[in-house]
Amino acid sequence: MKLARIKTILIAGAGTMGQQTALLCALNDYDVVIYDISDEILAGGMERIRKNASRMTGFDLCTQEAADKALSRISTFSDLATAAGNADLVIESVPEDPAIKGRLFHDINDCCNPHTIFTTNTSSLVPSMFAEETGRPEKLCALHFHDVALSKIVDVMPHPGTSTETVEIVRQFAEDLGQIPIVLTRENNGYIFNNMLMSFLGSALSLAAKEVAPIEEIDRSWMGVMHTPVGPFGIMDSIGIDTSWKVTDYWARQRDDPQAKANAAFLKTYMDKGRLGIKTGQGFYTYPDPAFARPDFMAPQKNR
Repeated sequence: MKLARIKTILIAGAGTMGQQTALLCALNDYDVVIYDISDEILAGGMERIRKNASRMTGFDLCTQEAADKALSRISTFSDLATAAGNADLVIESVPEDPAIKGRLFHDINDCCNPHTIFTTNTSSLVPSMFAEETGRPEKLCALHFHDVALSKIVDVMPHPGTSTETVEIVRQFAEDLGQIPIVLTRENNGYIFNNMLMSFLGSALSLAAKEVAPIEEIDRSWMGVMHTPVGPFGIMDSIGIDTSWKVTDYWARQRDDPQAKANAAFLKTYMDKGRLGIKTGQGFYTYPDPAFARPDFMAPQKNR
């Protein structure tokens, strides 16, 4: 199979990353089908995709004509057989649970063509955890996007059974999207950047969960020393507190780590209040005008 054969992309999951990758693929002339379990979820996902497209035109990242054409290439279905029937490449972006991912790929395998390539956008798992359930382990690898509005880095990670042809086609596909593929030679939880990021965010969560300091002070410490525009809790608001919780809770249970369990419980208090980050307007901060983005956030106390 060659890259030229890839025409239609199935995005499985209409959440934040599914929305971003759908728009990215459509802007690069691919037909995109988004699948999720309900029409209500899909309608909400499409509304946010339209808003993302509008922001891109506002920042001159694409023309209005390009945005309109991209949106016209995106369709949505809550029926999996309909959604997957013409897919040449699948990008899965569902919750960080290997059982959920395995079941989804198993069902997609029954609906799609034999040549279809499967990729997972998992943040912290590895493909071998659900490769056999796909029914085509040689055509499965990870294709992990970061925030596409901020970064062009994507991770391409095979598992031991992935064919070299699959890795090469996925690498070419990433480049065709204008991205910079980082091809790993072996599986690693969190790839490269996320592996480092999880340790960083875990440390920040531990400081907050143990009440060493308030979240704003933890962010100020990092931002002030490293001269970054955002700290760890601002980053988690961008990722989504629910996503951060899923990753933290999963590994806390897998490793039976008491501190990680406390970190997950800390995140859960925000989730229980519906404060999931930027996507809900409230997380650790309030949006669209978070405190950390204000000029006085890093000013001496007497000037705040």
